[in-house]
Amino acid sequence: MADTAASTETRDVQAVEKLNQARQTILTQVRKVIVGQDDVVEHLLTALFANGHVLLVGVPGLAKTLLIRTIARVLDLQFSRIQFTPDLMPSDITGTEVLEERDGKRVFRFIKGPVFANIVLADEINRTPPKTQAALLQAMQEHEVTAGGQTHKLDLPFFVLATQNPIELEGTYPLPEAQLDRFMYQVLVGYPSAADEERIVAETTGAAEAKLEPVLSGAEIMELQRLVRRVPASEHVVRYAVELARSTRPGDPKAPEFVNRWLAWGAGPRASQYMILGAKTRAVLNGRYAPGVDDVRAVAPAVLRHRLVTNFNAEADGVKPDRIVSDLLTQTKET
Repeated sequence: MADTAASTETRDVQAVEKLNQARQTILTQVRKVIVGQDDVVEHLLTALFANGHVLLVGVPGLAKTLLIRTIARVLDLQFSRIQFTPDLMPSDITGTEVLEERDGKRVFRFIKGPVFANIVLADEINRTPPKTQAALLQAMQEHEVTAGGQTHKLDLPFFVLATQNPIELEGTYPLPEAQLDRFMYQVLVGYPSAADEERIVAETTGAAEAKLEPVLSGAEIMELQRLVRRVPASEHVVRYAVELARSTRPGDPKAPEFVNRWLAWGAGPRASQYMILGAKTRAVLNGRYAPGVDDVRAVAPAVLRHRLVTNFNAEADGVKPDRIVSDLLTQTKET
């Protein structure tokens, strides 16, 4: 038994080193195409290895789609893009049944939709009505699709990376809270720095094309996801994540005065789970064998910002969820 435990520990140590090396290689490949946005790339990699979905929010032209496509190529995964529009139907995402003749009989055959891929880009997800948005819920949570009374399993690994434009509100449908909660992270994509923008213009207006090399296969990614689950999180780190999530809930004894003033609803238990998973993954990606409170604090804004529902007081005071999360991290100390 002792030899088996020692052998498992040795394999885990080797796997941590492999994931840390893979992170460096992936970043090198991605940087051949994407200039800057290092924080965004780190969040995406953390979510992918934690087996979580990501909502990217940013104005047009910031290479959100290009970044997702590049990561899919570097990870050697099947990529599918769905352009969400007001007339998109659920079957346009999940697939549809067609009637065909086979051996003299008429039978239904299911044609798989674009959701049957490893990385699904849900482009401008808020441009389609809630009925069509909801078509992704089962795929995101259970990794399966039900159509015509039959359940079809999705190939693993499976990630939904959605984009959303924060500027245009006309003709859009805000994502319901239930669907927002399925996203592990909401990542804000900002403008590049002046130096990065000069480099972007110089590199994208020339004739050179970057050649990307796959780094990890789907099977290797799934093994690394299992490794993340095996990483231990100490009791005080788990307690910190739980107390941070509970402090966002108005009326809770842990909630400070400004939470009671500005929030209508706080984060649920899934936020605590994702903060720990994100902290574990962040630690392993950086070559460490256990997460600390600093890892939880690093992933907290991306986990919490889309789970906080502000009220009229916050709107009147011009307060956004990021301000509330920042104030909570300032006040919440390690226990």
